Amino acid sequence: MADTLIIGGGVVGLMSAYHLAREGHRVTVWERSAAGQEASWAGGGIVSPLYPWRYCPAVRELAHWSADFYGEFCSRLESETGIDPEHRVTGLYWLDMDDADRALAWARSDGRDLRSLSVDNVRRDVPSLSGRFRQALHMPSVANVRNPRLLQALRAALAAHPLVHLREHAEASELIVKGGRLVGVRAAGERVECKRVVLAAGAWSAGLMGGLDLNLPVEPVKGQMILYKCAPDFLPAMVLAGRRYAIPRRDGHILVGSTLEHVGFDKTPTEEALASLRATAEELLPALADAPVVGHWAGLRPGSPEGIPFIGEVPGVEGLWLNCGHYRNGLVMAPASCHLLVDLMLGRAPIVDPTPYSPAGRLG
Repeated sequence: MADTLIIGGGVVGLMSAYHLAREGHRVTVWERSAAGQEASWAGGGIVSPLYPWRYCPAVRELAHWSADFYGEFCSRLESETGIDPEHRVTGLYWLDMDDADRALAWARSDGRDLRSLSVDNVRRDVPSLSGRFRQALHMPSVANVRNPRLLQALRAALAAHPLVHLREHAEASELIVKGGRLVGVRAAGERVECKRVVLAAGAWSAGLMGGLDLNLPVEPVKGQMILYKCAPDFLPAMVLAGRRYAIPRRDGHILVGSTLEHVGFDKTPTEEALASLRATAEELLPALADAPVVGHWAGLRPGSPEGIPFIGEVPGVEGLWLNCGHYRNGLVMAPASCHLLVDLMLGRAPIVDPTPYSPAGRLG
């Protein structure tokens, strides 16, 4: 019997398993499809909220802790697996921001290196940038991770770990509770006993709570992305304008995203989104008008109130833990979220104040 059964094989579930196994705990991960193929794979991999100054302190605290941790963690994963997650510090330019003063005030109070630049200065670094922009904010320390490779590395590390068992294409359908204590899970036609469960199933997490007569306010929010292939030096830094962004990969791939759509669990890519994303790409980087789109996909983010994840044990259900509801910042907040979860599960001092993330008082 596993010490811990984790439902969900995205970045949060896999990273939770990684840290628990390092602490000597037997872990089984159940994933309804293939590990790392849902929202964690579909996103862009920016290691920062898109507009950190617009988020509440609870989101920023997890994001900042994670950003400081990611470089070392990716190096460790590469050493363990031979797979490079491609953590790259490229910096990020925000273009023509309406709330630039608010952003700069946040940076001063938070000790962040955010600079206001004329677009002429930006274009010296990013010559492919459109001439339509006039001002920019620049944070040189912002990194991105090639999220599919990060997930490959995590999966490989877990596959090699003697305390981890990964069950893919095995959907959990029911949480089994007796006398206020979770005793197991019904999954893939089996009844699986365990000491505790971590629910880390992203946008699908709320569905498993319904049988407990608890309302977990996590809902799917669709996001679509497109991918170009350019020369490796085409875009040296990330750029963002009007809630859309372009992210360079080391080999010249350029991601452009993303949409925000409340359409339930439909993740079908649409022609309307493709046209909108192409228009955004060409407004940011006009040369992309002559570049073919080599990929177009959609994923389902786990939307939650204010984007604050649920991390902690469910009141009244001993043994049921949550690590879900990260909305647009699952990859950004994953390291801190998983460290916090493990701290709480093992009864040790938490890396951050757990109060804002506690399920207590936040479930219907």
